[in-house]
Amino acid sequence: MNRNLIRYAALAAVVVLGACSEKQLVVPNQNQGDTKRVLGTPQDAENLLGTYFKRWHSGVYGSTTDVEGMANVMSVMNYSSLANNCQNSHYPFVGSTNFNAPGNTCQGEQFRLYSYMSEVNRVASNVLNQMADSGLTIGNTTPATDAQNVRAQAFAEFLRGISLGYLAMMHDSAAITSPNMSKEAKDCVPDPFTSVCVGALRGYKEVFDSAMVAFQRSLDYANKTGLTGTNGLANPGLPTTWIPSPTVFTTPEFVKLIRSYRARIRANVARTPAERAAVDWSAEIADAQNGITADHLLTMSTTAGPANSWRQQYDAFSTWHQMPAFVIGMADTSGAYAAWIAQPIGERGAGKTPFFMVTPDLRFPQGGTRAAQQADFAASSCAGASQTCKRYFVNRASGSDNFDGNGWGWSNYDFVRFHSWVLKGDGTARNGNTVSFTKAELDMLQAEGLYRQGNFAAAGALVNKTRVANGGLAPITVFDATTPVPGGSRACVPKVPVAPFNVIGCGNLWEALKYEKRIETAYTHFAPWYLDMRGWGDLPADTPLFWAVPFQELQARGTAISSVYGAGIGTGNAPGSTAAKGTYGW
Repeated sequence: MNRNLIRYAALAAVVVLGACSEKQLVVPNQNQGDTKRVLGTPQDAENLLGTYFKRWHSGVYGSTTDVEGMANVMSVMNYSSLANNCQNSHYPFVGSTNFNAPGNTCQGEQFRLYSYMSEVNRVASNVLNQMADSGLTIGNTTPATDAQNVRAQAFAEFLRGISLGYLAMMHDSAAITSPNMSKEAKDCVPDPFTSVCVGALRGYKEVFDSAMVAFQRSLDYANKTGLTGTNGLANPGLPTTWIPSPTVFTTPEFVKLIRSYRARIRANVARTPAERAAVDWSAEIADAQNGITADHLLTMSTTAGPANSWRQQYDAFSTWHQMPAFVIGMADTSGAYAAWIAQPIGERGAGKTPFFMVTPDLRFPQGGTRAAQQADFAASSCAGASQTCKRYFVNRASGSDNFDGNGWGWSNYDFVRFHSWVLKGDGTARNGNTVSFTKAELDMLQAEGLYRQGNFAAAGALVNKTRVANGGLAPITVFDATTPVPGGSRACVPKVPVAPFNVIGCGNLWEALKYEKRIETAYTHFAPWYLDMRGWGDLPADTPLFWAVPFQELQARGTAISSVYGAGIGTGNAPGSTAAKGTYGW
């Protein structure tokens, strides 16, 4: 391992130098972490901290070498025949697993999120620790102001919240680095080579709890009043480079962002329907009601970051992407979805027959034939800078069908909601403002909480916002847990598979809520359908529910190869790590 090499090189240097002189010469190892050197001045510390939202974003979105491609295939949000980034090795229905043995072909993808999130958590904790224990102040004023120090503390705790939160959502356990862990021996596991505390591995629920504590501390710092000096959150707010966005993150806007991310993570950490039901939905509703009030935009940069690599690939019109019919077919009113569901999964798409549907949902191309849908909307109509596409999905041009793999993955439809940004951005490709967190996602989190508390009318009002304004669908007017959505058996949207699961029926308010959440969040953030469908019990049976601690981390901690585990069905994987057959009989 690299750390072994560093250790032995350092020992060799000491031996050689000791033979040359009676005086001890201390040579700092530039490859070994030195927190005090890196945080040596207030300006250095603030500059470093200010880069770490971009670092977090790069770990989540900056490369296709991560687990997002696998998660989106497993949750039938995407279909690709490519082996790239382990997509076609993670098809559902065939017993795919999150294999974690040393040397596995997915090792880079499975390590990225874990390593980046752990780094962000550690750096933010180190800054907070140095401020608390070593008198570190922040910024370029002498002395640093209370307002500037507290702004840094609020931002550092926010980084801890989102990094620990994503570890909790995607992995079964992780180390929790906290500002005070060096004082608490029970939380300190010394690295065998550097003796630095790396933290014991904790289960995802404990990691989640720590994320929630960090978010609350961030809010407490952000809402502090009576602070002296300048350069605080109240005025002028976060430096514009910290979270590049058209939004100026003064106290009110930063508080909204904190509460929005806390809402996303609180709901999506659940592995099962029972865990999702046990979410603190009162707290969830409160965060959603006090979160972002419009779509949160980030200003992307292909050179300086942040960037979103997967969004580019899903707009590639190639074997990287097509939309399977499992969920989008719920919008069909032609009978095509009913016929598709009536077939055994292995026979769907037989003879290289792609799925075609007709729907009144205006987020899809309109028309009764493929030619009519292509005439209604072509992606080329929104290929200029800063354009809004007329539809979220497109019926791809004839002749561009690249079918391979399982027939159930084939369809005529691609996702193109962000086509303009991919091709032209605000002037050049993938540079400029783009949606990072939709208001619709937060509305549906609130609606889910209200529904679970029995407030069907309030939940339905939120569902109707996008159902009517974006989808052009008939509003829901009967608010309860059983009444089918409007339209009758032929024209209702959504339609869902019902027992014995080779037939379909009109969905109710709950299914309409889930449908709106899926359509409005598709490809807008990291693995949205996987996270929701896991908690709703909608994933295909035997789908892995999480990723294990990567083998690289386990081996660095001294775990024997025989004890390295993965997630999914089969020997050597964590017990209870797969989805049961759920809502739709998949």
